[in-house]
Formats: sequence, C-alpha cells, structure tokens
Amino acid sequence: MSPRIPACTPMKHPTHPPHGFSFLGVLLLALIVAFILGVLPNKIGGRLEFGRVIRAKGGMESLSDALRTYKSQNGFYPSTSQGLKALIVCPLTQPIPTRWQCLVDAPTIPRDPWDNAFYYACPGKRHPYGFDLFSCGPDGIPYTADDIEN
Repeated sequence: MSPRIPACTPMKHPTHPPHGFSFLGVLLLALIVAFILGVLPNKIGGRLEFGRVIRAKGGMESLSDALRTYKSQNGFYPSTSQGLKALIVCPLTQPIPTRWQCLVDAPTIPRDPWDNAFYYACPGKRHPYGFDLFSCGPDGIPYTADDIEN
C-alpha cells in the first residue's frame, strides 16, 4: 500500500481588510470624544471650584485668628471703616488701639481666590456682637447665595 497523498486544495487568496474606517466606527469615535469633552471640563471645573472654596476658608481662618488676637490685645475689633488693613497698619481713626502690632505677615491683606477683597464688617449683619468676615464668592457681591463663610 502506497502512502496516501493528500489532495490538493485550491489556494485561497488571503482576504485583506478594507482600507479606511467604516462610517459606524467614525460615528462611535465622534460620540466618545463628544462625551469626554462634555464631561471632563465639568469634573475638572468642579474640583477647581472646590479648591477655591477651601483656599477661601483657609484665608478667612487666618484673618479671623488675627482679628481675635487684635481684640485680645486692644479690647475691641477694628471698625468697619478701619477694615482688615488695621491688621497690617496701625489705624489713625477711632477707636485707636493702645497695644497695636502687625498681625499679618504680608505687605497687603490677602485676597480671596477670585481676586476679590474679603468682606469685613464690625459689627456684622450676621454677627451683631462680633464681625462678619467672608468671601463674596465668584460674583464678588456681599450677602448673596454664593458667599463663602468661615
């Protein structure tokens, strides 16, 4: 018995994938890119805004500590007209502190993360026996919904 020789099968031509992209593939890619561009800025923007709120609260805490020290040394808080500047420059208007010292180690009073001055009033609307100190938030207007209190 002779060895069996396998039958030859006709040679198939290799199939080549089509060149280019299908319409469905391009559409799917466009939807994914649109989704990423729509969601990503909101996520990043929300985190940036949260970071600004945290920075504003930290700045207010430092200023509140300085104001409490000012009161403990002088018996009163700076007036609204003297403002937070009384923490770095001795006020020349009444009430004049008797034991003044510089309580903020900076040439100017720090500003909030939106580059607005912190709002200070003494006596305050919200704290009539103390002071109001807050960031006016993104709109820069005091006593609105976006104010950030300490």
